[in-house]
Amino acid sequence: MYNVGYRIVNNADEAEDVLQEAFTSAFKNLEGYRGDSSFGSWLKRIVINKAINYLHKRKADRLPDDDRWDIAEVVEENNLDAFPFSVEQVRNAMERLPDGYRTVLSLYLLEGYDHAEIGEILKVTESTSKSQYNRAKRKLRELLEEYVK
Repeated sequence: MYNVGYRIVNNADEAEDVLQEAFTSAFKNLEGYRGDSSFGSWLKRIVINKAINYLHKRKADRLPDDDRWDIAEVVEENNLDAFPFSVEQVRNAMERLPDGYRTVLSLYLLEGYDHAEIGEILKVTESTSKSQYNRAKRKLRELLEEYVK
């Protein structure tokens, strides 16, 4: 759960605060757990919501919430023959992403949410989630390419 929070807020101390708030909230609202999903999934959703709320408290740049920001998914040529990056390099590049990009990328790739679910979590349209994801991939690629130059 700590890693889920960390990937969104990108700060160890803040991730600990998010985790503490999430566990406190879960404990206080245990009667609200209906058993529709596993307890871990329920708790993960609380952690994600707390982390996103924490970003909003930091007055992070919000994701655009209208269709004028939508971009078509572009299939980019991979100029990286093999994956020449270490886990540490990928982690560092992800940490350098803007909050919105990192959040969507983490929710989609690492947590397994689809764009409709991400849109609901972040209170944006599904197409905005897709656009942010595409931009995040492009930016991550740029950051990673710095290592091979």
